[in-house]
Amino acid sequence: MLVNTPPMGWNTWNTFGNDISDALVRESADAFIDLGLKDAGYQYVVIDDCWSLKTRDKATGRIVPDPEKFPHGMKALADYVHSKGLKFGMYSCAGQRTCADYPASFDHEYLDAKTFAEWGVDFLKYDFCFCPRGFKGELLYRRMGMALRASGRDILFSACNWGVDDVWSWIRSTGAHMFRSTGDIFDTPESFRKIAISQMNRLNAHGAQCFNDMDMLTVGMYGKGNVGAAGCTAADYRSEFALWCMCGVPLMLGCDIRTIDREMLELVTNHGLIAIDQDPECRQPYFMHDPEREKKLVVFRHLDGGKYAVGFFNFDDKERDMTFTFSDAGLTAASGLGFRFTPVLGPLEGEYGE
Repeated sequence: MLVNTPPMGWNTWNTFGNDISDALVRESADAFIDLGLKDAGYQYVVIDDCWSLKTRDKATGRIVPDPEKFPHGMKALADYVHSKGLKFGMYSCAGQRTCADYPASFDHEYLDAKTFAEWGVDFLKYDFCFCPRGFKGELLYRRMGMALRASGRDILFSACNWGVDDVWSWIRSTGAHMFRSTGDIFDTPESFRKIAISQMNRLNAHGAQCFNDMDMLTVGMYGKGNVGAAGCTAADYRSEFALWCMCGVPLMLGCDIRTIDREMLELVTNHGLIAIDQDPECRQPYFMHDPEREKKLVVFRHLDGGKYAVGFFNFDDKERDMTFTFSDAGLTAASGLGFRFTPVLGPLEGEYGE
């Protein structure tokens, strides 16, 4: 069983985009250890798009790492990440070119999977740009799923198809371990809220071995980097991280973890929130009905060991009353029972967002 709970790690795209290097990845792996991220459960150090030369090697047909960005090659970099007790991830695409116009894996699935395995890759993010007309996502992801299984190495298969072709209805059959059914996230409150709300009726499709991926977190970016946009406040980031945990989805950090501030580090290593995200029952949350769910949201979730989690999310810029009715969670007055509450993350004084 490769992934019984949602994967946790870090990805280069949100902050660095094309500006990636061997040194950046090594320094970030070091930060995993120095900052306690590994101890908190984060495992995967993932390089996104833009890591290769623009053309394949003519003699072998293999994708070639850019020697300026990665002068020691990917095997040496993977070995370094592994030496830290972490796992190494890379990126490719189901189409003929990646989203940033580098060589992708269409019709090279088995060769690329073998190459990744030889390099020591543990995680493959597989995008969906420039797919030939007439080839549906279900077939293309099935091809890479089979190729990874034939590679001789356990590689987590992260299918990034943005929700095309009703991906949630068939993705488990491809062998994927996590799947994107949203567009790209940007570092704004509106972006993460829309993504979360869009997945309210799609989280029933995920569970152990195949998790709905709501995209990399923007927590701690503060408007800097590749998807920086307007940025968020600390209260916004608290909402974002808590909401991802309540939904039980993969936690892939996207900020520059080498410079993450103390407040955000304490947030992304919050033991109580991570325990909710990593709960072994992997149950979908229940979203309490509210006609103003764009402004406020109450989320309820069953956890292992007879426990439950409740999250209150105020998306407005002013204080609002929020109601949690026990009967909506299935606990009636006639039962004679109640809940004992233990706070995991409270609101910031003077700000609203939780």
